[in-house]
Amino acid sequence: MQIHSSIADLRQALQGHRRIAFVPTMGNLHAGHIALMNRARQLGDLVVASIFVNRLQFGPSDDFDRYPRTLEADCAQLAAAQVDVLFAPAESDLYPTAQQYYVDPPAIQHELDGEFRPGHFRGVATVVLKLFNIVQPQIALFGKKDYQQLFILRHMTQQLALPIDIVGGETVRDAGGLALSSRNAYLSPAERAEAPRLQRLLASIASAIAAGARDFAELEEQAFAELERNGWQTDYVAVRRQSDLQPPEADEREALVVLAASRLGSARLIDNVEIDFPNGR
Repeated sequence: MQIHSSIADLRQALQGHRRIAFVPTMGNLHAGHIALMNRARQLGDLVVASIFVNRLQFGPSDDFDRYPRTLEADCAQLAAAQVDVLFAPAESDLYPTAQQYYVDPPAIQHELDGEFRPGHFRGVATVVLKLFNIVQPQIALFGKKDYQQLFILRHMTQQLALPIDIVGGETVRDAGGLALSSRNAYLSPAERAEAPRLQRLLASIASAIAAGARDFAELEEQAFAELERNGWQTDYVAVRRQSDLQPPEADEREALVVLAASRLGSARLIDNVEIDFPNGR
């Protein structure tokens, strides 16, 4: 596996490759990331990963300084997954001068996760567009666990007419159902045992809606209350349309998704469960 930190060196290494599959990450890799690498191997001729902890997407109260940085272990995992090229820039490589030009997503950036992390999706969209311009992939892969992020990046790519196919990878979970995340390392053993409750609640909402329940607000409130009773500090539980991440009407039958973000101890966990209606039922 080639490893480059310089933009110029990376561009030189990528010359002549026609179908690059790109997986941007912030490192501290787990099986969810590796699943994306494996999918990239199926879709592209050359697999490129990046590791960069992007300051622009962290707010003042976020965990930028303590975000786990495990480059040596990450490189071993990427090499084992047969990744061809790793781009691992320093902050001075990607931002040699203060970033003054930003990608400003539409109003959805201020909803759901964006309501509680102001500026987050502006920082994500800016660094991803910059990485796209550097790597120039034909395919880019992102995990569905970060559902709103995937939505925003897919629509950014469409609206800016970028020649890139955005592929969403299914969420990888542990045996208890907890979505794998770098932030799971912040959980104590007791919190780790409690953490799967989030996915179970979302799955129960999805099952209720699939069975005909249509009081979405009540379902959200019940899940919110159960999390609070069990020691969580919840930002939101929300049922939205998959197509635009807006609240659905009670009589709609298009595909939905239930999303949540809640803090357990010092770990802020996010998750989602999609709800599809066969034959528009």
